[in-house]
Amino acid sequence: MPKSMLVTFLTYILLACGTPTPKNENILVIPQDSVRFTPLSEKEKAYYTAKIEAAYPGALLKTGFNGSILLAKNGEILFEDYRGLINFKTKEPITQNSAFHIASVSKTFTATVILHLMEEGKIQLDDPVEKYLINFPYAHITIKNLLTHRSGLPKYDHFMDATRSEPYYVKNKKGKKIKKYKIYKTNLNIEGFPNNEELLQYMIRSHPPIESYPDKHFSYSNTNYAMLALIVEKITKMTFPDYMRDSVFMPLGMKNSFIFSIKDTANYVPSYNYNRAPFPLEKLDCIYGDKNVYSTVRDLLLWDKALYEGKFVSKQTMDMAYQPYSHETRGQKNYGLGWHLYINPPDPIVVYHNGWWHGNNAVFKRLLSDSATVIILGNKFNRNIWSAGKMSSVFTGTPDTTTLEQ
Repeated sequence: MPKSMLVTFLTYILLACGTPTPKNENILVIPQDSVRFTPLSEKEKAYYTAKIEAAYPGALLKTGFNGSILLAKNGEILFEDYRGLINFKTKEPITQNSAFHIASVSKTFTATVILHLMEEGKIQLDDPVEKYLINFPYAHITIKNLLTHRSGLPKYDHFMDATRSEPYYVKNKKGKKIKKYKIYKTNLNIEGFPNNEELLQYMIRSHPPIESYPDKHFSYSNTNYAMLALIVEKITKMTFPDYMRDSVFMPLGMKNSFIFSIKDTANYVPSYNYNRAPFPLEKLDCIYGDKNVYSTVRDLLLWDKALYEGKFVSKQTMDMAYQPYSHETRGQKNYGLGWHLYINPPDPIVVYHNGWWHGNNAVFKRLLSDSATVIILGNKFNRNIWSAGKMSSVFTGTPDTTTLEQ
């Protein structure tokens, strides 16, 4: 066995041993070093393209799709299309350079930047959050808890929007206990567009109640990733948008990608509801880390390739990111370090992140075992964009019946 493969194998064994696995559940994450890009033959390209072109009309076009789509395998574009308008007021058409708000797909960047800083020795995943955020009002929460949505932090998009969520449990028809949330109205006195630091200061002043104790439950909370972006700023002494531009987007050739912040509000282009009604700027629109990456399908393909090839973080570190970390509830869905995971042994694991913010929908679905990727971005709300991620079945050869997180 070559030395590089031996190192990767040992790394995988160590990571797997460090992650508790439910009994009778055979979870396998393929080490990234085993994925190699090889050029597709013309026959292979024609086969995949024909399959995609046959699926595309029914999956998206007939639903009034307004956006961009790209499917690739082995780093090669097999299909791309651009439909509709990026700006309904000016009638500017969508092109390969049109940047969309990719919503929660932004979390894949924030998480990987944290892992990059870890590799540089500037942060440890077990570090407490208060090591970096002075006066952080919650104890015993680690960087890893933020990455895996196991912090128990309340959702800022509730408490900063004059609402508060409180969890409770009910039994479904099968008698299984499931978590739900009650939403309460609260008083809020915030003007303008708060940024991440102002979000932190509000949490310090108001101390909105936690949803659970740290590392007890998985609970998807945008607050986690807003805090991670703020930690990046504290470590690098740069604004998150500037750091992402200089350390991620430009080095990887992602020329049409950027982080939306308050300096961009004068040039804001709205997204649209299904009826073409524009979404105006709202007070939470300048908080980033959980959202606010603007990008294109081609730039996201560059991001995808960089992750496969270890250009930003090592392949061993990405193996760790693709491990499942929440096992208190059995099921096929789990979460890694910035990635949703669909695990259905013996089928290969699916690594993905979808997104939604205002009228923006996003799909970033990666079949690691096939080195295949589906990227769909839209700026006119269309829930069919999420289900169109099932076009990945052209690479597996079997129908996709999964329902993935939106």
